[in-house]
Amino acid sequence: MKQRPKKQEGFSIVELLISMTLILVLLAVVTSIFADAIGFRERESSKTDALTAAKAALNVLSREISNSGYGLTHNGIVVADSDSTQLHFRSNWDNSDMLTVSPGEDVTYYFDTSTNSIVRYDPNDSPTTSAVINEISSVTFQYFDYAGASSTPTLSDTPSSNTGRVRVTVSVILGEVQGQPSGQTVSYTSDVTLRNSNYMLNQY
Repeated sequence: MKQRPKKQEGFSIVELLISMTLILVLLAVVTSIFADAIGFRERESSKTDALTAAKAALNVLSREISNSGYGLTHNGIVVADSDSTQLHFRSNWDNSDMLTVSPGEDVTYYFDTSTNSIVRYDPNDSPTTSAVINEISSVTFQYFDYAGASSTPTLSDTPSSNTGRVRVTVSVILGEVQGQPSGQTVSYTSDVTLRNSNYMLNQY
């Protein structure tokens, strides 16, 4: 008596195609989530680097600008050579007959569009020109003027002999991140009080 062949067990072609399709869909979803996570991490890392660089630059600018007018009879700002994109100021660290000819006593900060840098120029130092921070989109200066003993200042893009505070804003270009919008910037602002301005001296 002949034995019947045993029924063969396994997946049919249709079942294999369905399972492969499901696996491919799941892989696509996982890949998309992973790419988004990497993009988010790169974006946040770029933002953190930009903020750190901007803050470091502002610390350097703030330290020097706050001493504008030291040892002089005015706030130290060279009004004719300062505006919203450039700040020229003096101080008299050495008390050398009101002269400002030592390093750090005659400083100009400005934005160099050719290198996207904040540049520090000091004719008495060597080198005379140095970059404070690279890869930025702009630096702007605004001036708080205090008329007489008034505690309510007016904000302007140009300084005067009554300027008692300077607002410095640095905008930093974020690095390009794949899958993210390009050309994003982060701005950082600091208000610097001129300790030797007439208004501040009248507060003591």
